[in-house]
Amino acid sequence: MTGISRIFGFVRDMLIARVLGAGRLSDIFLAAFKLPNLFRDLLGEGALSAIFIPMFTDSKKDEKFAKNVFSWLALSLLAIALLFEIFMPLVIWVLAPGFDADPGKMQMTVTISRIMFIYVIFVCAAAFLSAVLNAFSRFLLAAFMPVLLNIMLIGALLLSAFYAPVTILYIMACTVVLSGVIQVAVLWHRIRRRHFGLRLIIPKWTPGIKSIFKRMSISIVGSGFYQITIIVGTLVASFQSGAVSWLYYADRIVQLPFAMIGLAVGTVLMSSISNALSEKNMRSVYIQQNSSMRRSLMLLIPCVAGLVVLAEPIIKYLFEYGAWTAASTHAVAVAIMIQAFVLPAMLVSQIYSKTLYASQDVKTPVKTSMVSLGAAAVIYLGAFPLIGYLAIPVGVVASGYLKNYLLGRACRKRGLVKIYRGTIHATVAFGVLAGVLGAALWCIPVDSIWMLAAAICGFAAIYLPAAFVINRAIKAK
Repeated sequence: MTGISRIFGFVRDMLIARVLGAGRLSDIFLAAFKLPNLFRDLLGEGALSAIFIPMFTDSKKDEKFAKNVFSWLALSLLAIALLFEIFMPLVIWVLAPGFDADPGKMQMTVTISRIMFIYVIFVCAAAFLSAVLNAFSRFLLAAFMPVLLNIMLIGALLLSAFYAPVTILYIMACTVVLSGVIQVAVLWHRIRRRHFGLRLIIPKWTPGIKSIFKRMSISIVGSGFYQITIIVGTLVASFQSGAVSWLYYADRIVQLPFAMIGLAVGTVLMSSISNALSEKNMRSVYIQQNSSMRRSLMLLIPCVAGLVVLAEPIIKYLFEYGAWTAASTHAVAVAIMIQAFVLPAMLVSQIYSKTLYASQDVKTPVKTSMVSLGAAAVIYLGAFPLIGYLAIPVGVVASGYLKNYLLGRACRKRGLVKIYRGTIHATVAFGVLAGVLGAALWCIPVDSIWMLAAAICGFAAIYLPAAFVINRAIKAK
């Protein structure tokens, strides 16, 4: 489902590029859309779900506990939404001060942001409902929700044949909010069908709520540091025309393999490792970690080679239509070629962090986030005068490997992770194989979308069978 979501996401982004290009209007939409996504990561899929699932599992999936948490979440989201609606001009000025130099750009961004921020209430509620389903090992419907958002946005963009681009911008903002309402309705209905009595009640301050708020406050500091770093990146990029859009599209391409492999693995591991740790079965924890790491890297490492070699033709044949220019293609491709190298670190960090959260250790991921993402912000600000918008992907790569090192060290100290030699040997072999094939692919001219498809399929046809043999040949331990 994550893969299907990303495919529809690509179609959506291709239409955005065709209708809005990579300039003023796309900068406005993407900057405004970033706000609800930040809060979804911060309150929904980030701190809350990572803390809620282990506590919910420990409580034997108690309905009263879930109702109380859901009610406190709803109350908090209403308060946050009200504050941001009032102070949105100040928020946008902080987020993208460079927009002020373009007459009308700041004002329109504020208006679009006010419409889309209502989505925060529904997307965070949907993330909580998804966490409840994940705790019951039900992943399919929750993973489908982003597909729904993308399908609805695609429908809105198809109206560009009948409306001006500025009008489409407002239609897209309203569509985002409507998709949130539908997501909550669908997930709530699914939970009710399981005869799980989740509903809003008068919130009560209980020891469990006190504990979850305490842990969330710590986690939000770390997640907040991450969001601040993203804001700093957007802030810096806003001073270079088109850079907000270039970085968005580069990040979307790089995030595709990570979402299909890394996030899917992390979602399942969160539940399964929580159960193994509650039974004090460390052997099961180690087996799950090594199996996930080994098989995921087998699929992710060739994606790094492919993105580095094929970045320019991928962007050209996906997005270079309508308002999109060749200069934008080159700008996005260079960012992809740099940022792709962070993928292995992101995947392994996902396994480490989910293990720590499953052990109900919230402080360690927070500390590592503060250090690594603080380093990224320094790189953004320090390197931007020298290399412009490329300072952001450079900072992402450097901070990604720093975070991976810190999380791994913390897990090893506590005996929460044990990487088998077979996993290391297999990973090195996958890297060598992908590197050799990538070098060969570099020599092949890709001058059409059909040649691009043939190059990708040819790479996969050689790599996957060879990697499968390597994986079978190298012993697990």
